[in-house]
Amino acid sequence: MSKPVITQAMIDAYDEYTHLTLDRRGFMQKLTTLAGSGAAAAAIMPMLAANQANAAMVEEGDARLEVADITYPGASGEMKGYLAIPKDAAEKLPAVIVIHENRGLNPHIRDVARRMALEGFVALSPDFLSPNGGTPSNEDEARAMFQSLDMVAAVANGEATRAFLAGHEKTNGKVGAIGFCWGGGMVNRMAVASPELGAGVAYYGSQVPAEQVPAIRAPLMLHYASLDERINAGIDAFKAALDANGKTYELHMYDGVNHAFNNDTSAARYDKAAADLAWSRTVEFLKKNLG
Repeated sequence: MSKPVITQAMIDAYDEYTHLTLDRRGFMQKLTTLAGSGAAAAAIMPMLAANQANAAMVEEGDARLEVADITYPGASGEMKGYLAIPKDAAEKLPAVIVIHENRGLNPHIRDVARRMALEGFVALSPDFLSPNGGTPSNEDEARAMFQSLDMVAAVANGEATRAFLAGHEKTNGKVGAIGFCWGGGMVNRMAVASPELGAGVAYYGSQVPAEQVPAIRAPLMLHYASLDERINAGIDAFKAALDANGKTYELHMYDGVNHAFNNDTSAARYDKAAADLAWSRTVEFLKKNLG
């Protein structure tokens, strides 16, 4: 059997399912129509979805790192998180909050935290579903939990995470944030709410309203995918507000790639060239602003 052909319409339908109002049954019906048969749709679905069984870029037991599941004080309760620290660092390091997509703290985001630690940062990925018991193993359950998450409380927990890292014995007190999808939107929200955030990097994240932009103090790096019409609809207003208020930011558009292009566990949407370029830009930006 030849490899299934994945069209942009299929990717758009998956985005509607994972981020908007289309439920799983409706998505599979739409995918079956687009694919031409139920068998073809069944073969394509795993290629669209993130497969957490894919190999990590940095293994959990990498000898260069110290990693641990931790708990720490949130804004109004205990937060869970995954902490990755370079071993035997000669000096205190800058810190980075690694914020997950709307699937919660899963193996992929843990892998990203390890990658960030190997770049010379203390990396902590919070589980923003902690107030609801933590990220479940079923990703559809996790997605549903995000729909009812208290975003004001989530931003407060983001600031509590920043404060925890700023006071950590292994850090230099400077803390940035990087986020993907839902997490990218959280980075933008944190930039508004946290005057002490040292830098923010948002991958295809939703923008904050223009009237909130004056509160932003942190320099921002904004990564967008040219085929991501849903998120890109808010770019012009956000950019205009950033410019009008004299904010420091970089905006990068990656041609011919989709939302979630950085997620290497999704065969249909991952784009290595764009992901590698965005990552190199991100690391340089964070080192410049947090070092």
